[in-house]
Amino acid sequence: MQEEPTHHFSDDPVFGDQLFGNDQLPDRPFKGRGVAGNLEGRFETLTRHKLDDGWQAEYAEGEYANEERAETALPSPQTEIYRDASRTILARNNSPDLPFDRSINPYRGCEHGCTYCYARPSHAYLGLSPGLDFETRLFAKPDAPALLEAALRRPGYKPAVIALGSNTDPYQPIERGLNITREILEVLEDFSHPVTIVTKSALVLRDLDILGPMAERGLASVAISITTLDKTLASRMEPRASAPARRLDAIAKLAEAGIPTAVFSAPMIPALNDHELENILKIAAQAGASSAAYTLLRMPLEVEPLFTQWLETNYPDRAGRVLNLIRQCREGELNDSTFGQRMKGSGPIADLLSKRFSAACRRFSLEGAEIRLDPNQFCPPLTKGDQMALF
Repeated sequence: MQEEPTHHFSDDPVFGDQLFGNDQLPDRPFKGRGVAGNLEGRFETLTRHKLDDGWQAEYAEGEYANEERAETALPSPQTEIYRDASRTILARNNSPDLPFDRSINPYRGCEHGCTYCYARPSHAYLGLSPGLDFETRLFAKPDAPALLEAALRRPGYKPAVIALGSNTDPYQPIERGLNITREILEVLEDFSHPVTIVTKSALVLRDLDILGPMAERGLASVAISITTLDKTLASRMEPRASAPARRLDAIAKLAEAGIPTAVFSAPMIPALNDHELENILKIAAQAGASSAAYTLLRMPLEVEPLFTQWLETNYPDRAGRVLNLIRQCREGELNDSTFGQRMKGSGPIADLLSKRFSAACRRFSLEGAEIRLDPNQFCPPLTKGDQMALF
């Protein structure tokens, strides 16, 4: 039997000038990472510029003497995990764009390294960069299951669907060793509490023994996000997420287990992956997906310069066209945070994408009724010393 990987929490992070912290983006990307470096968060008062003063002898001679640039010799930064000491676990929202009002994120930061991730700016609140720090300096919440149980037992708690992983992926690679998401699901199963999951990882299949019985009772659903079917594009844009073929296999196995499964073709990026929309929906439907959704690329705050730099590095031949088309969907800007507009955009190009999506859903029978989970089964289990109800 293969031994499960284990993870140890690093000491409390020292924010500020680190090897990969608060540097401008280098010219070369790191292998297996989504962005090439760190960019200062919006709350920082200092800007640091990384310069080569010619004293890096190890890059000027020997093993790396024939390399075009010194950056090729830089090692890929290792993932560091810190303990998140949050005292609450349920995040509330009143966004009209979201079909849920509460969510749980077992982790801050995400090792998947998706270049376009709208959650990247959240790392600025920690004094860290939304760039490499977001995907290499992660915060785990090992107390999440206990905090959740305490929240569900509070007098007056009213159950409603909890979204698991609305900001960062609950099944990112470190979950394999930490099992925080699985322990959260065990609490929700004990309380008969409905949950919906969004992920890019086939690791969700590990928890079929929990999700299957919950789904049978109308308490669980899963959405698998598929941005592209192109392995090369996926490896550049989502370097540590499951490969597209594995995500399709996850859809098939989830559907086979009787779990309502949706496909999210998100985000759609004009002139980069939007031509794949119909094919993604078709193949996902063949795998067993029963419903679908999509979003247009969002680039809030620090995501804009990070994604622009990634685009110019990896696809310089079409970078200008991609950005111009995005502006046509965002009233001349690269981002629009207006409720009702931020997910889908506006204008002819955005309207055409919406019509294409609707037509494809009709063609591939992905217009299934909205998945409704049942909060009425909610029942806190008895704890030691509790008195049983008389009736």
